[in-house]
Amino acid sequence: MLALIALALGGAVWAFRAPITGYGTTASAYSARVACSCRYVAGRSLEDCGKDKLAGMEAVTLVEDVEAKSVTARFPLVAEATATYREGYGCVLEPWEE
Repeated sequence: MLALIALALGGAVWAFRAPITGYGTTASAYSARVACSCRYVAGRSLEDCGKDKLAGMEAVTLVEDVEAKSVTARFPLVAEATATYREGYGCVLEPWEE
């Protein structure tokens, strides 16, 4: 019975992999850019910036690299995006690696 449930769950994940990947990539990119701007343009702490997450984005985690002035957002097992602060431009997303 447990194997059947696991098989059904695996099939559902496989069937919806494109939307899950798309939502994960979008959530990561959006979160990285907004958190980077919050941190390095507005000057707030990353912890305080994390409070601004939109509903449904609780799974996205934020990690700061102080030396690089960047914020990386991760959607577990699906996507990751980094935004870096650049003087005169603000926070810019780094190119995606596929």
